[in-house]
Amino acid sequence: MRNFFGKSVAVGAIAMLALTACGSGRDGDSSSSGGGSDAKGFAANSLIGVALPAKTSENWVLAGDLFTSGLKEAGFQSDVQYAGASTTVADQQAQITAMTTKGAKVIVIGATDAAQLSSQVAAAHAAGAKVIAYDRLILNTADLDYYVAFDNFKVGQLQGQALLDGMKKKKPTGPYTIELFSGSPDDNNAGVFFNGAMDVLKPEIDKGNVVVGSGQKDVKQTAIQGWKAEGAQARMDQLLTSTYGSKTLDGVLSPNDTLARAIIQSIKSAGKPVPVVTGQDSEAESVKSIMKGEQYMTINKDTRNLVKETINMVKSLQAGSDPQINDTKSYNNGTKVVPTYLLPPVAVTKDNAAEAYANDPKLSLLTK
Repeated sequence: MRNFFGKSVAVGAIAMLALTACGSGRDGDSSSSGGGSDAKGFAANSLIGVALPAKTSENWVLAGDLFTSGLKEAGFQSDVQYAGASTTVADQQAQITAMTTKGAKVIVIGATDAAQLSSQVAAAHAAGAKVIAYDRLILNTADLDYYVAFDNFKVGQLQGQALLDGMKKKKPTGPYTIELFSGSPDDNNAGVFFNGAMDVLKPEIDKGNVVVGSGQKDVKQTAIQGWKAEGAQARMDQLLTSTYGSKTLDGVLSPNDTLARAIIQSIKSAGKPVPVVTGQDSEAESVKSIMKGEQYMTINKDTRNLVKETINMVKSLQAGSDPQINDTKSYNNGTKVVPTYLLPPVAVTKDNAAEAYANDPKLSLLTK
């Protein structure tokens, strides 16, 4: 079972996960068309609430647009809201409460802070709404009905393996010197990505084949609050000054594309060669960077597919059926194991970019 709290269920323990924490924890996925709900259905034109975080990446912007158009096409009314630019949780808490008050039958939540929404989820559930966690698992609540996401532990594993492969491609023999970055500590996924990557990297670190130059191996040391580019650039600036006067940096584990580009900018500004840098989200600017040979890789998590599967869940609930799920064991939010539907992520480098984005009109043009 993938219990994101390790041995503790204290709020915020995700941010305390260290280098040695957590293997895949997968007891074996299973396909099922139900999470044991007592769904009775509701009117086809009912209100569906969608609460998303701040517009910090292209994918969150796209998700809002897709939910608005997709729910309308399916015959629902929709209330799609973004949290404020401050990324504080108060905006989202108020938005979820308002959706509940308006009588939303389903509330889809891309959590701003996964550990601070349990009261709002409980209130929504008590009012008769079903609650779906979108992309980010919501913690410490038995009232969460479903979770839909890409396999985020696998994302981390793909990033860790790509980092090793990319460094070996540039320099056949090690040891390799790397730095580690992770996402915002209030985002449950940040710890999952990090632990997935460490599942691959830690054995190589233990063998001495890979060395973290700064010695900063703990997720708390590597975290970038709010997933902000300026935070990643400032930390990379500091690492270059303190650790890489004459030392060569071979690779950087970056959890997403926004941070990857900021890290690369810091390195270029320092006049140093760009190492192997990982990413995630297939943002257009990073795809361009990959094709130019700068950023080494990204992860393709097609937001169109994730939104589509979420709307499929809503349709099933409206019809009085249990949504399709394919994982009943892996995602423990500290209070319950949440019925989950996982989509597979795809690692993308320059070598397979054209194939990976063949069905994406926007990104496919960038690979030509």
